[in-house]
Amino acid sequence: MSDVGRAALFHGPGAGFELAELPVPEPHPDGALIRITRANVCGSDVHAWLGHFDMTRMGATFPTILGHEAAGVVSALGANVTSDVNGSPLSVGDRVTFSYYQPCGHCRSCMKGRPHACVRQTMAMFGTAAKPPHFVGVFGDYFSLGPRSTIVKAPEGVPDSVLAGANCALAQVVSGFDEIVVEHGDAVVVQGAGGLGLYATAVARERGAGQVIVIDGNEERLKLAEAFGATATISMRETPESRDRIRRVRQLTESWGADLVVEVAGVPQAVTEGLAMVGAHGKYLTMGAVGSTETIPLAPSRLILGNIQMRGVGFYRPQALVRGVDFLARNIDRLPFEALAADPYPLEQIAEAMEAARAQGVARPSLTMV
Repeated sequence: MSDVGRAALFHGPGAGFELAELPVPEPHPDGALIRITRANVCGSDVHAWLGHFDMTRMGATFPTILGHEAAGVVSALGANVTSDVNGSPLSVGDRVTFSYYQPCGHCRSCMKGRPHACVRQTMAMFGTAAKPPHFVGVFGDYFSLGPRSTIVKAPEGVPDSVLAGANCALAQVVSGFDEIVVEHGDAVVVQGAGGLGLYATAVARERGAGQVIVIDGNEERLKLAEAFGATATISMRETPESRDRIRRVRQLTESWGADLVVEVAGVPQAVTEGLAMVGAHGKYLTMGAVGSTETIPLAPSRLILGNIQMRGVGFYRPQALVRGVDFLARNIDRLPFEALAADPYPLEQIAEAMEAARAQGVARPSLTMV
C-alpha cells in the first residue's frame, strides 16, 4: 500500500476540482480501507457540484471529495473486521461494494432498527479531506469505511462496471420496494428511465408486476427500458402534455390507474403528475427528487378520497444492498446491465465525467482509478 493516494478535491460549487495526493490512513478498527476501482457519477454528485443544495449544512467542510457509488477491493481491514455482512470471510484483495453512509448506532431511528433514517449518520461527500481519514468520497484512489458500514463481497461473474451501481441506485430501488410492496399483477408506472428507473423496471417485474409503464424524454432510454422488462413506454417528446400522459396511463390500465407509481425522475413536478396517475387505493413512491428544495401544489383530498399511500424513501437498510448484489448475480446473463455503464474516464478527467453526467445520457459516467 502506498503512503499517498490521489483524490479529486472539491472546493465548492463553481470552484471545480483539484487533483491532489493525500496521506493514506490506517483503517478504523471496526472499518476498512477500500481501494476504489470504479466510481459512478450519480445525480446527487451532479447536484452537489452545481450547488443545488447546501453541502455545508449537511456536514461538509471544503475541500471535500465527491462520489459515493462505487466498487473496489479491500486494501486494509480493521483489527475487528473478519467478514462481510453475509458472514463470508473477508481478506485484503477481495472485491467488494459497500454502503456509502454509516449510521450512528444509538439515535432513536437506529435503536428502532432503521439505520437508513439515522439523523446523525456520516456519509460520503460530507466530511473533509483536510484531516484524517482524508478519503471521505470515492472520487479518489481510496475510501475510508467507518464503523457500522455494510460491506458485501462481490459475486463471481459480476464485473466492477456492473457492481458499482449496487451501492446507491440499485440498493435504493430495492429498499423502496421493500417499503412499498409490489403485489403480484400490479400495474406499475416508473417516472424516469435513468439508472434508478431501469433498475426499478427490472426489480418490479421480478417481484411480480403485471405491467411496468416507463416514462422518459430520451428515446434511447425508453428502448433500454423495454430490455429491462417494461411492458409499455410513454415518450415525453411524443406526448409533451402532462394531461395526455396521465390519460395514456389510464388507457393502459383499463381506466383504473396505476397500483404503484415510482418517481425516480429527480424533478419535483413529476410528483404532481404521478399522483394523478395513481388509481384508487394505490401507492406513490418518491426517491429521485433529492437535489431540489422546490415545492409543488398538492391537494390532500386527492390522497384522502383516493385512499392513496405516499412514501418518500432515502438511503437503504443493509439488507437492501445484499439483495441488490444478489439481484445482479441472478440476472447478469439475462439483463443488459453493461449498457448502464459507459466507458470510464480516468480520474484526471473528472470534469469531463461530470459534464457527461449533467447531459443525462443513457449510461451513467464513471471514473476508473486503475
